[in-house]
Amino acid sequence: MSKDTIEEYEQTKRKQLTRMRSITDLVMGILFCGLGVYFLTYRRFGLSFMGMEPSDRDYFLGALCLLYGLWRVYRGYKKNYFRS
Repeated sequence: MSKDTIEEYEQTKRKQLTRMRSITDLVMGILFCGLGVYFLTYRRFGLSFMGMEPSDRDYFLGALCLLYGLWRVYRGYKKNYFRS
């Protein structure tokens, strides 16, 4: 195998891995954002989580999930995985 063929293969492999990680980050970020919004708003709709009454810790958990979800969406959008 020539050096160009190996470099081409590595570049193609890196692009595929970047695309896969980006899609995973976007999907997981959306799921975490949805979970965060749920924890921040379910008290207003009279819902309960696992049969428990809503507590103030739910706001903290919701904000944490929302921030983590937004960070995952940002990371998936930027696609900056291989820094040298």
